[in-house]
Amino acid sequence: MDLPIIKYSKSEYIETDTGNKVSRKSVICGSQNIILGGKTILQTGSVIRGDLRRTGPGQAVVVSVGRYCFLSQGCVIRPPCKTYKGAFSYYPMKIGDHVTIGEGSIVQAASIGSFVSIGKNCVIGKFAIIKECSRIEDNTVIPANAVVPSFTIYSGSPGRLVDELPESIQEIFEARTKDRYAKFVPSTDV
Repeated sequence: MDLPIIKYSKSEYIETDTGNKVSRKSVICGSQNIILGGKTILQTGSVIRGDLRRTGPGQAVVVSVGRYCFLSQGCVIRPPCKTYKGAFSYYPMKIGDHVTIGEGSIVQAASIGSFVSIGKNCVIGKFAIIKECSRIEDNTVIPANAVVPSFTIYSGSPGRLVDELPESIQEIFEARTKDRYAKFVPSTDV
């Protein structure tokens, strides 16, 4: 399926030296604790919570996002948290390369591997691990601490294995995310 060209207002997006395109209407809290790998797009209304981190001295990377990732409108990325030995704490989240997170999805995973597609209105529970080369269908709820294996499709509430992906999915996801980035272009209107 060929992706359409998405035109955006150049005044609405900030483009970084590494090619990240960040909407001025996205919410980035604690930017010093967030790493964007490059050529990542944060659409209007997307939220990344880098301010939710362990207390104490020094800086810590709270959210790490890989290259060619696409965070759709209204999605929320926040690090997982839990109480351990009487102390409430947040833990870092790592998102791999070539990951797409759909509109309205809420993600609190411990890690998301590379070449992953998360659909619209999904909930990824605390400390879930989404392995590389997997797909989460729209409106799916992945429970806390769940592990989604590689080359699988999960759907439902709670999310269950519904199908498997071919071994060529890595190339398909990579081509799709690079194509999406290439077709996310500034509008020529003045």
